[in-house]
This record gives sequence, structure tokens and C-alpha cells, in this order.
Amino acid sequence: MGDRFDLDEVLRARGPERYELHRQLLNPQLPRMLHAIGFDKIYTRAEGAYLFDEQGADYLDMLAGFGVFALGRHHPEIRQALHDVLDAGLADLTQFDAPPLAGPLAEKLLAHAPHLDRVYFGNSGTEAVESALKFARYATKRKRILYCSNAFHGLTTGSLSVNGADSFRKGFGPLLPDTAVPLGDLDALERELRRGNVAGLLVEPIQGKGVAVAPPGYLARAQQLLHEHGALLIADEVQCGMARTGDFFAYQHEPDVRPDLVAVAKALSGGYVPVGATLGTDAIFGKVYSSMDRVLVHDSTFGSNAQAMAAGLATLHVLERDAVADNARAMGELLISRLRELLGRYELLGDIRGRGLMIGIEFRRPDSPRLRAKWTALQLARKGMFAQTVVHALFHRHRILTQVSGDHIEVIKLIPPLIIGEAEVDRFVAAFTDVLDDAHNGNSLTWDFGRTLVRQARSR
Repeated sequence: MGDRFDLDEVLRARGPERYELHRQLLNPQLPRMLHAIGFDKIYTRAEGAYLFDEQGADYLDMLAGFGVFALGRHHPEIRQALHDVLDAGLADLTQFDAPPLAGPLAEKLLAHAPHLDRVYFGNSGTEAVESALKFARYATKRKRILYCSNAFHGLTTGSLSVNGADSFRKGFGPLLPDTAVPLGDLDALERELRRGNVAGLLVEPIQGKGVAVAPPGYLARAQQLLHEHGALLIADEVQCGMARTGDFFAYQHEPDVRPDLVAVAKALSGGYVPVGATLGTDAIFGKVYSSMDRVLVHDSTFGSNAQAMAAGLATLHVLERDAVADNARAMGELLISRLRELLGRYELLGDIRGRGLMIGIEFRRPDSPRLRAKWTALQLARKGMFAQTVVHALFHRHRILTQVSGDHIEVIKLIPPLIIGEAEVDRFVAAFTDVLDDAHNGNSLTWDFGRTLVRQARSR
């Protein structure tokens, strides 16, 4: 029968080759990019808000896997739930039964959106968005979806059609006949609605790209306009939902907003099993699944699998029991206030915005001639380069993992695990202050790395 499969042996033997194997067999540009910026570390373990490298050094994770690890890495209760569901030996994915854990998870999700009635489970955020697009089109019998400029809703063909970044869309057309409107621009929304054929508006209450927050009152008035024209409001809560902004859903910061469809994913996984969910009204689901002939008109082979449902149930249990949304709100307010104290101190710092633990730090063109010359040199090579130098400095000098919030944008996005405390806030603010001091003093760490990136960009 041969030897038993040994995962530990695979990790020991092939783990050190991870970057070379990726270069050879997967996306060759990923290891190239990571090597260029010095992020090609080998992490050996992770716990809570921290990653640990081969030497045992800790790295504060202010990225959380793009928002996946809302409860931190390897939460013991979610891990135990997965052990339990595997040990249960369920007859999973028979395709001809009602999965036993899907109903309880749908019930817990809908309790946070009591105006909605039903849930469809897929496998990712982009699938949750795709489902919402299909359901909106079918329910309204209209073709066009409106979306906001600079939006990010996923990279499959349907969600790419409502992606506000040309860099992602280029070369993959023709896409669906959808139309962008500026976030917060009600006049533009109304003009498009008057043109007709609009199924709905898909909107992130807080955009991941640039961390742009929908203006107060925008979602409520948009909902009113949409309904007056027979169209739907679709909230993309894939990244900003699940307690990240201090309420369970980000749209709930605005009273009386009740989206017709809501897409969630990322944090629902507990950091373990990919899962996406599309919540909607009974009226919409009733039109899509209108008869037994249409029972599988929208479905997924792996949807509602037992492992994903168990991870989701355990995640919601911990979120609710431990009042994680309250912690996200409190730590977010603390972090934002501490960062805003720096605004008048550093001329390179332009704005601090966000809600809860979804925070954007925007840099601006400095006024002093000495710094402006350095800034301009980076901008001529590539817009958004200065923000990348700050990300680099935070990582290499202070072992803090962050990200630039989109291509050609001078904004860093902070989306840490929602379980961080004052110690993590203190560590980040101290490190960020040190990096800004370095940049404003003209020292080498920040600007030299920027010049290195410029040379690499020109050589390509």
C-alpha cells in the first residue's frame, strides 16, 4: 500500500523551496515582487495578531490576510470546531440533501440583518458578488449594474465588470454593460437611473481601495432613488463587514439603510475555510428559485460544505460572545485619534480616515522645497511610490506588515485583526512616528528604498 502520507515531511523537505517552486510553477511575478521589496520571509508559525519567522522574531500583522483573520490567526475555538466537524464524519456534499449546518449559519447571519430573509452560500467574496449581480438582474429583468469609481468587488468576469480599477480590467474584455458613478455623487446616480435599464447599485460602504467612506446620508438617499426607479441597493460587505467597522455591517452606521442584497465573505471563514454568503429578501430569492425546475439555476458544488459552515458558526459565536465589534470600535477610535494627533506635525501626512479598524493613512505632496524635490522624483517614476516606501520601512525597521491601498495611490490601509489591544496600537503608532521622523529628516531608510524602486521600475 506504500507509506502513509506525511504532511510534516512535505513541509520540512519542500517548505524551504517555497519561493523557488512558486516562481517555477505558479505566478512567477509574486516571488519576484516580494524579493524586490524584501518581503520574501519564511514564516514558521502565526498566532493572534502576530507572525513569527525562522529566528522567532514577531511581526505585527496589520493586514490580516486582507481582512480574513478578523479573530486573529489560529483561534482555538474555530480550530476546535473544525476538528469536531471532521471527527463527526458527516455525509457531506451529497448534493441531494439539506446540509445540516447551513441552516443554523444562515439563521445567525440573518439575525444581524433582520430585514433580509434568505442566504446563498458560495466559496469566496467574488462569488458572493457574482451571486448578487445575477440575482439583481434576474429579479428586476434589467441588465445594467451601477458601481462606484475606485471600487473593488473581485476579479472573476462578472465582478470584474464592476471593478473600478482599469489596471485589473485591462485586456479581459468585453465585460458586462455596467456603469461607474462616483461614490457619494447622488446626481450622477440619478442621471443613470433616468436612463433606465438599471438593476441596482453595488456599493462598498467603505471602499477598500483608498479607504473612502461613503458620505453621511448617501446610502439612505441612494436607496430611496433606487427604489423609486425599481432598482436594488446591493451592499458589498466582503471586507468592511463582520464587525470590522464597529457594527456588524458597515451599512448599519447609517440609520434606515436596508440593502436588498448583501455580500459577505473573508472574516466569515474564521481564517480557515473559504466561504462567501449572499443575503437577500424572500422576494428576490423567490424570483430566482421560482420553481422546482429552477432548483439548481444558481448553485455551487462546494457551497454549504460542512467545514465552511462550522468555521462560520464558530466565528459568529466568538464575534457575538466576545463583543468583538465593540473592541473594533474602541481600538479603531483610539488608533485614529492617535494618528490624527500627528497631522499637524508632519507635512507629508495628509489625512487619516476610516471607521473602526478599517483605516486609511493618506500622504500628500510636502510644502518644503527639500522634501518636495524628493517626493516629485518618486512621483515621476510611479505615483504611489512614497506610500510603498513607508510600508517597506515599517516592515524592515519595525516588523509591522501593512499594505498600500491600491495601485497609484498614496494611501496605506490598516485592517488588523479585530482582537488587537492597546499594546498593538502603541506599537504601530510608535513605529509609524519613527518612520515619519526618518522621512522628514531626509535620512536614508525611506528615500533610498524609493530610489531603488525607481531604478527597478525604469529597468523594466
